[in-house]
Amino acid sequence: MTLELLKDIGEQGLLERLQPFCPPGIVGDDGAVIPPPESGQSLVITTDVLVNGVHFSDRYGGVSQCTTSPEDAGWRAAAANLSDLAAMGASPLGITVGLSLTGDVPVSWVERLYQGMTQCLNQYNTPIVGGDICRSPVIAIAITAFGQVYPDQAIRRTGAKVGDAIVVTGVHGASRAGLELLLKPDFGKHLSPEERLSLIKAHQRPKPRLDVIALLSLQVNRLKLESSNLQLSIAGMDSSDGLADAIVQICRASGVGAEIDSNRITLPPSLSKLVSREQALDWALYGGEDFELVLCLPTEAAEELVAQLGEGAAVIGKITSGNQVWLKDKTGTYADQLLSLNKGFQHF
Repeated sequence: MTLELLKDIGEQGLLERLQPFCPPGIVGDDGAVIPPPESGQSLVITTDVLVNGVHFSDRYGGVSQCTTSPEDAGWRAAAANLSDLAAMGASPLGITVGLSLTGDVPVSWVERLYQGMTQCLNQYNTPIVGGDICRSPVIAIAITAFGQVYPDQAIRRTGAKVGDAIVVTGVHGASRAGLELLLKPDFGKHLSPEERLSLIKAHQRPKPRLDVIALLSLQVNRLKLESSNLQLSIAGMDSSDGLADAIVQICRASGVGAEIDSNRITLPPSLSKLVSREQALDWALYGGEDFELVLCLPTEAAEELVAQLGEGAAVIGKITSGNQVWLKDKTGTYADQLLSLNKGFQHF
C-alpha cells in the first residue's frame, strides 16, 4: 500500500483534511472569532513549541528511535499547553496549532496527530480554533492556548511567602521512568504489565491538572465569604521541566528560599523495582514532563487541598527566608542538597 504524502496533496489539500478537527464556522478566515472571557475575567495566553527529536521522537524527520506515536505526540502537545493554563489558574477557551512539516510526511501521520490532540482537548471542552502549516526540514508543533481567569485567582510565581507550605499535586519521576522503558526494552523486567503500562502512559499521555483549578477556586471563594479581609494568595507553576526547576523558579521570582523534605516527595511505588532510591529521587527532581502543579499557599489551605486531591498529592516542604532551596533528609541518611537550575534540562 502506497502512503499518501503531504507533497502529493499540497497545502490546501491538507487544510481540507484538518478542518473537520475544528468547530464548524470557526476556521476559514484570516483569524478565529471566539467569545471574549466572561465578565470580570482576564485573558491568559501561552505558547509552547514541541520539536521532533527534542520533545518527542518519531521516525519521520530523521529520528532514529521512535518512542512517540503521532497520537501521543498530539496528546502531549495539547497537554503541555493546557498544563500551562492550569499553572496560571486559568480555564481553557481554545488553541491554535502551527505545524512545520516535511513534504515526505504521510497525510495519515498528520491526521493521527490531530486525533491525539482532540482526544486530549475534548476531555476539557477545548476546541482547535485555527493555526498555520509550513514546509520545514524538521517536524515541529507550535501551539498557542487561550484561557480565562479572575484576576484575584490567577496563580503567579511571584506570590510565595515565608511560612507557606509547598504542595505537589501528584507523583514525580513517572514520566522519566516511562521514557527509560521505551528507550530500553529489556529494562524493568521485574515490573508487572500494569506497572509498565502505567509508567509509559505517564510519559506518552500526561494529564494537565485543570481539575485542581476548580478546587482552588472553591477555597478562594470560601475564604472570601468567611472574612472580607482575608485573601488566599497562591504562587505556583507546573513541573514540566522538573520538580526542582519549579521550586527554584518560584523561589527566585518571589525572592524567598525553601526547605524540601526528600522523604515527602511522592514517587510511583513501582520505581522501587526499577532503580535505587537516589536515582528515583533524581528522576523526580530533574526528569521533567510530569505536568503536575507545584503550589505555595498557607498551611491550612494546603492540607485541605492535599486531602481533597489524594493520589500522590502531598505537602513536601515550606517557604523560608533567604534565597536558597535545600533538599533535606530528616532521617539523616543523606546529606543536604542545594537545588539549582543547572542540573535539569536546558535547551542551550
